Amino acid sequence: MRLVIQNVLSSSVTIDNKIYSSINRGYLVLVGFTNGDDINIINKMIDKLLAIRVFNDENGKTNLSINDIKGDILVVSQFTLYANFKEGRRPSFTDALPGPVSEPLYNEFINILKSKFTGNIQTGVFGADMKVSLINDGPFTSILDSKDLIK
Repeated sequence: MRLVIQNVLSSSVTIDNKIYSSINRGYLVLVGFTNGDDINIINKMIDKLLAIRVFNDENGKTNLSINDIKGDILVVSQFTLYANFKEGRRPSFTDALPGPVSEPLYNEFINILKSKFTGNIQTGVFGADMKVSLINDGPFTSILDSKDLIK
């Protein structure tokens, strides 16, 4: 499982030229799944996501979590996080789980996140043609990969 976490001042998802969801200050989280991902990994990744301290405190140090700032979270499915360019110039997506396997994991990710985070959570639509907009704060973008957490 891989998360790309962007600290944002605001972010939104547009589908069919209509804003589907939007947030204010917090995280835009792009989430992708790969072989071996399960509920155990989802729980560990969410715990880490909610615990990392990547927002500035009053002294300008990255010392605050999403809970500390009472931020929002926008979660968007993103199989292209597992794009592989090892051979040729076009990406291979063989490491990304196919939709019928990853969609239940995405839904479980949302459900578990809602059970652990009391703030505003918004989502995209799995498999939809989404236009994602954001005003990056910093910019500050982080990558959290389950292979780095699960040994």
